[in-house]
Amino acid sequence: MNNMGAGIAITGCGSAAPEAVLTNDHLAQMVATSDEWINTRTGMSNRHIASATESLSQLSAVAAQNAIAMAGITATDIDLIILATSTPDDLFGSACKIQGLIGATNAVAFDLGAACSGFIFALITASGFIRAGVYKNVLIIGADILSRWVDWSDRSSCVLFGDGAGAMVCQGTSQDDRLLSFGMYSNGSQNDSLNLNYYSQSKPLVENITAQYGSYKPITMNGKEVYRFAVAKVPEAISKAMFQANLTADDIDWLLLHQANQRIMDAVAKRLKIPTEKILSNIAEYGNTSAASIPLALDAAVRDGRVQPGHTIAASGFGAGLTWGAAIFKWG
Repeated sequence: MNNMGAGIAITGCGSAAPEAVLTNDHLAQMVATSDEWINTRTGMSNRHIASATESLSQLSAVAAQNAIAMAGITATDIDLIILATSTPDDLFGSACKIQGLIGATNAVAFDLGAACSGFIFALITASGFIRAGVYKNVLIIGADILSRWVDWSDRSSCVLFGDGAGAMVCQGTSQDDRLLSFGMYSNGSQNDSLNLNYYSQSKPLVENITAQYGSYKPITMNGKEVYRFAVAKVPEAISKAMFQANLTADDIDWLLLHQANQRIMDAVAKRLKIPTEKILSNIAEYGNTSAASIPLALDAAVRDGRVQPGHTIAASGFGAGLTWGAAIFKWG
């Protein structure tokens, strides 16, 4: 046990995405849509699609290595790896595979499933271990390859999703705690609004005993319900977190939301009275990458200099479950 006190420092980030880019014009060749229709309604222009030789574990490993390098530590310094994903390479989990790929030989690793809220839930989970003094250096990864589970003939959903991975290093510190407040929420009564369901076939084994085996159906979504849910619950969650941290909208340097739809992000900013120029958005390039979307957007903003040490970031993830959560933290 490493007794590091109650402080958390966020010291590194990284990201990775597949090489292949699927544009709105490409989608217009596949289904009845257009670049204008997609861009106007979602803010999306491109999305990156994993090839047969690109795995979730490999993308995650690259993102993790970039985050570890920025933090100025080595893979063997990592005590814990939390992989937030809904699309592991292996149904038993992919966190341990990533641990092996990056050489984090001293780390315990596990997967966390909370769909598009996964990265925020992973950050909050990591903070509990650090604040308890159990672990000093925690690597959190948000990664998804949703293209594996998209119905590419469904115009309402196939335009939305892309693939990618993002990572963050959180470290115990005796200095100021950089995670200022957080909240996590779930509403299972709306579970059928966004699903990637298992379907089975019957296989008789012996008399009176039949096993069920099968696969998963493509993603289904009630877009209107998810939109209404997000624009109502996300501002509420962030407002509660700001209250807990004794902050106002004027204290927030950046609004970092799950990249589901630009209209959702704009609506959340308006309700919070946060200027839209404070929204960190890369949805035009990557689309909705589920658990990867928040760290992908953060990494781009850190590396191009928009996000500076000491900046206060209000972040929120929301999606299937239904789940949602918020965290307010200072970068660096």
